[in-house]
Amino acid sequence: MKTKILTFLIIFCVFFSLNAQDINKSNTGLKFGYNLSSVSFDGSTETGKRQGFHIGFYGESFLTEATALQIELLYSQQGYVLKDNSGTFTQKLDYINLPLLLKVYPSEILFLEAGPQIGLAISHKEKFDSNFSLFDTSQKFDPKNFDWGVNFGGGFKTSSGVSLSVRYHLGLGSVYDEGSPKNRVWQFSLGFDL
Repeated sequence: MKTKILTFLIIFCVFFSLNAQDINKSNTGLKFGYNLSSVSFDGSTETGKRQGFHIGFYGESFLTEATALQIELLYSQQGYVLKDNSGTFTQKLDYINLPLLLKVYPSEILFLEAGPQIGLAISHKEKFDSNFSLFDTSQKFDPKNFDWGVNFGGGFKTSSGVSLSVRYHLGLGSVYDEGSPKNRVWQFSLGFDL
């Protein structure tokens, strides 16, 4: 599986580089922002949201005057929170995500984006706070290493390269085998072309 992912990334990077040279309109940048993440166990309801952040780099290459491909490499804090009378259960999942987005610019500053994303879980921790320190627990469980899904979003980008965007990640891969929980993440980002 890792070989297939690596092969795909190499092919995509070569295509991305050739495309950037043909159009001569590309840019790279830094982005960071705020995450609100949860999981869905049944496809229709979601758990409580965990707050976190994301940070990383992007490369944008224009295919035409109004469309572009953007690839990103992001560190992203995800997970969820469950609260009931016995306490608060928090799942902390950290990922390295690689989104690939098709961006459409209906105007000079407004863009819409959509595309697939793959992710690699790099850390995982679950904590139960019982509101009584004797029963508090902190454990590490192994989620599936690989996550995937699709992103939808939009935003504004100024001529100076500063962007504000919002994105929703709809996870399609299960975090665990049991219950098939799937990631759901809202991302609010600020980006800067370098």
